[in-house]
Amino acid sequence: VMENQSSISEFFLRGISASPEQQQSLFGIFLCMYLVTLTGNLLIILAIGSDLHLHTPMYFFLANLSFVDMGLTSSTVTKMLVNIQTRHHTISYTGCLTQMYFFLMFGDLDSFFLAAMAYDRYVAICRPLCYSTVMRPQVCALMLALCWVLTNIIALTHTFLMARLSFCVTGEIAHFFCDITPVLKLSCSDTHINEMMVFVLGGTVLIVPFLCIVTSYIHIVPAILRVRTRGGVGKAFSTCSSHLCVVCVFYGTLFSAYLCPPSIASEEKDIAAAAMYTIVTPMLNPFIYSLRNKDMKGALKRLFSHRSIVSS
Repeated sequence: VMENQSSISEFFLRGISASPEQQQSLFGIFLCMYLVTLTGNLLIILAIGSDLHLHTPMYFFLANLSFVDMGLTSSTVTKMLVNIQTRHHTISYTGCLTQMYFFLMFGDLDSFFLAAMAYDRYVAICRPLCYSTVMRPQVCALMLALCWVLTNIIALTHTFLMARLSFCVTGEIAHFFCDITPVLKLSCSDTHINEMMVFVLGGTVLIVPFLCIVTSYIHIVPAILRVRTRGGVGKAFSTCSSHLCVVCVFYGTLFSAYLCPPSIASEEKDIAAAAMYTIVTPMLNPFIYSLRNKDMKGALKRLFSHRSIVSS
């Protein structure tokens, strides 16, 4: 088995499109999207870090979400951009497993942080008198550490299970990065354990945080509607609306990619859905939070005005 594993030193990555004439335009589009993603999320982190008004649990998790979004996009897009530019569509066996680990870790962290932010909104709106006790800094740090530990365990489990498989021929991965399912299709070993763990762990990572978010909003919406003043309703809802938008985009693309019936699943659809949640969603998140949130707008304005004063 080890002989078979060592004989395969690399895989071919098909990429977004196999058409040679589309490669340069795809490179330009995805490079721009990647740079916008990095810039937008970095600005969110800087704005939150430099504004004392935003040193709250909600924005603590948002800053971490922005960092994770940069990691998620970087783990998938950078290799694709290098491959397009060099016209060398390969990835080493070790590189493939490494990319898979980081993609899984950052993708799962996205899901966990969105759930943590939903819980924060639930406590703030439904249990306001307990908020400072329940969401104290030590609890937030513990929640953050728990998210990182759990996602690392899950990512390492999938990566180690993949490393024990044999790959007898150098195959083409029908994707633009090393996602689990396309790589499993190339193995000449028994992949039943891997497939079972994808179903069990993948399903848990998707469904449990999603149910936490849904449960939080089942309590939040009636609480908001009970607020008597129009201003109170607007303020309470504005803190949730941007989070809800991000949740809908993120989980909508994830569910379409991984929970689709085989009858309507296809490689093209999987690639399109993966591009949505690894590239488009991380790019949109800073815009959603900055455009739909007055606190973030104010923090970004103060950040830019401070920069302009310093530069002048």
